[in-house]
Amino acid sequence: MRLLRLVLTDFRNYPALTWRPAAPINVLFGPNGSGKTNLLEAVSLLVPGRGLRGARNADLPRQGGTGGWAVAGRFATAEGETDIGTGTAPEGPVDRRVFRLDGAAPRSQAEVAARTAAVWLTPQMDRLFQEGLSGRRRFLDRLVWAVEPHHAREMAAHDSAMGSRNRLLAEGRQDRAWLAGLEAAMARHAVAATAARSALVSRLNAALESGIAGGFPAARIGLVCPIALRLAEQPALAVEDWLRAGLEANRPRDAAAGTTAFGAHRTDLALEDAATGTQAALASTGEQRALLIGVILAHAALIAETRGFAPLLLLDEPAVHLDPDRRAALFEALVRLPAQTLITGTDAETFLPLAGHAEALRTGGGSLQADPRFPVPEIPPREMPSAPVRPTL
Repeated sequence: MRLLRLVLTDFRNYPALTWRPAAPINVLFGPNGSGKTNLLEAVSLLVPGRGLRGARNADLPRQGGTGGWAVAGRFATAEGETDIGTGTAPEGPVDRRVFRLDGAAPRSQAEVAARTAAVWLTPQMDRLFQEGLSGRRRFLDRLVWAVEPHHAREMAAHDSAMGSRNRLLAEGRQDRAWLAGLEAAMARHAVAATAARSALVSRLNAALESGIAGGFPAARIGLVCPIALRLAEQPALAVEDWLRAGLEANRPRDAAAGTTAFGAHRTDLALEDAATGTQAALASTGEQRALLIGVILAHAALIAETRGFAPLLLLDEPAVHLDPDRRAALFEALVRLPAQTLITGTDAETFLPLAGHAEALRTGGGSLQADPRFPVPEIPPREMPSAPVRPTL
């Protein structure tokens, strides 16, 4: 899979931009605020979810623009070229985001997820193990979605049923049949989602143990989740019954708290150095970054094995906090992996070891300028971009 063309319209600090990546590794460099991360975010919005920043729709339009925004990408895939667009619909509300797949509205975002995949690392993820569990759970679910696109549907159904249950309890409406139906749906989707999470963690740990992360420490991932513990010992139907009974028993407490204390939304992610047993929460920032990079690289290889194509790798300032040896290991891994990579930094000099493998572009002023120190490597003819046809929303 390759991103052949990216078109931005009134997105963040870009009034209009058309970019055709010319190499498997794309270095974006420039001062803070020049638009490097905005480009990564634009690409991340071409897969389901809220992108690498988790931004609200209201934050995405360019200041001083029309109030709407659009991002469109053309991808080379095993099935041929495909166009994916997202943004505000021309006649729709500016706070509502829509997708277009080859010019038409997809039946669900799972259709979009089946065509593409992306994984990313951002500086904000350095706080992943110092903050609340919601960020870690979102990180875990992004890992699962990239391998199993239907996981998003299971979590959405679980959260929808949970929201309805919370409203009923908050209103004091003790409709036992209605509550029982919602709790049965929560239990069913929670077990399916937890099974997918557990399978991903098992496969990712095996990949990490194999040394696929190269010069990065092998991490060990775990789930802090009573549902996962039950699933390891009991059939899925028995776990559904147990979870449904627990939700029913907890109705008074949940009504008082205004939230559901039990379910797939309470799963936490644990990460430690497999060699030393050091938990990520107790590791230095550099060690945490190294562990996460190892997970991301192993995950990209796992996606390629599972789905037949490697994901887009979006790495925002990954070299920060890395010592020279690990920085060299990262660059070696990016050259070795079949994934297309977009990587950012403030100085092009940091990335000179990638010259001959990467293009480097300076960001700023809503445009991109090529750095001549990075000769563009040849791309096989089948991966060359075709004539531009701009997808519209």
